[in-house]
Amino acid sequence: MGFVTSPMGRGSGGHTTLMRMVEGLEKAGHECTLILYDPFDTDLEERTRIIREGWPQVSARVVKLSGPIVGYDAVVATAWQTAHALARWGADAPMKRFYFIQDYEPYFYPMGAAYSLAEQTYSFGFHLLALGEMVQATLRNVAGQNSHLIPFGCDLTTYVDEEKGPRNGVVYYSMPTVPRRGFLIAREALRIFHDLQPDQEIHVYGNGQPGDFSVPVTWHGRVTPSELNALYNQTVAGLALSFTNISLVPEEMLAGGCVPVCNDHPYSRLVLTDPSVVWSAPSSGALARALSGVVQRQQDPLTRHKVHRPDTLRSWQISTDVFVATLERIVYQGSPEAR
Repeated sequence: MGFVTSPMGRGSGGHTTLMRMVEGLEKAGHECTLILYDPFDTDLEERTRIIREGWPQVSARVVKLSGPIVGYDAVVATAWQTAHALARWGADAPMKRFYFIQDYEPYFYPMGAAYSLAEQTYSFGFHLLALGEMVQATLRNVAGQNSHLIPFGCDLTTYVDEEKGPRNGVVYYSMPTVPRRGFLIAREALRIFHDLQPDQEIHVYGNGQPGDFSVPVTWHGRVTPSELNALYNQTVAGLALSFTNISLVPEEMLAGGCVPVCNDHPYSRLVLTDPSVVWSAPSSGALARALSGVVQRQQDPLTRHKVHRPDTLRSWQISTDVFVATLERIVYQGSPEAR
């Protein structure tokens, strides 16, 4: 199995999800190779070191894409740029071609060249593997393409409600440079929330700077998964915005006993089915009032409720098992219809 991927960076959620699938294939006895598609020609040795340090459980060979892709039973594209690379460099070899789609990537861009180039990839004829019901529904209803569903997963080992006592405050994952994460709306929502609940501490982690906010925040910057679980275990609610596919954040909040407040979308509800999730219109005022409502209910003994680990959350093991079984079925037995 080959995986055409961009060079991996530490902390990348998309690459971590991909590497879970690679690990699952290796445990099932398959030999895997990471084929780095790197137009900037960065140092292969350095990129390999980052992979070994970041994902030590994966032993896949690491090579750089430098010509025709040959010698594999199957090759998986992992983003729209790598799908173009697979279409160009893997067109002639007798192998199965897959496309692991973690988000509907045309939505990352305004209407234009990049949007069109991303959109084209869904009609290349690859076997489409959609991560979660939201991506599958968008592929079907927007791109007109059927796909194989890979269930969205959650790390239920790292993220656990540790029941350490009373909770206070809210938490927010900051991604100012990623438009689909709605930073400008979130920042204003936190300002309004502070006006409504001035005694509630606001924890912020991720990218950016503490000065990005006009209200007092406790800035954590980049955190490890275990540190993040501790944050979720001390806070009442979290602001988790995504205007394309659901991020990993709201399910991890739920697992840690923190109530996620999310921007509402019918496709998002296909993935996040737990009744503890608070859905809000994607305006700053509505999100702030939703956060405040969760805090108020927590403060009132008559309305306070505890978020137990939801039965609706699926572990990544389930996702990986489906991914491996789907690839094996198509490679060994032909091409079952996608849905």
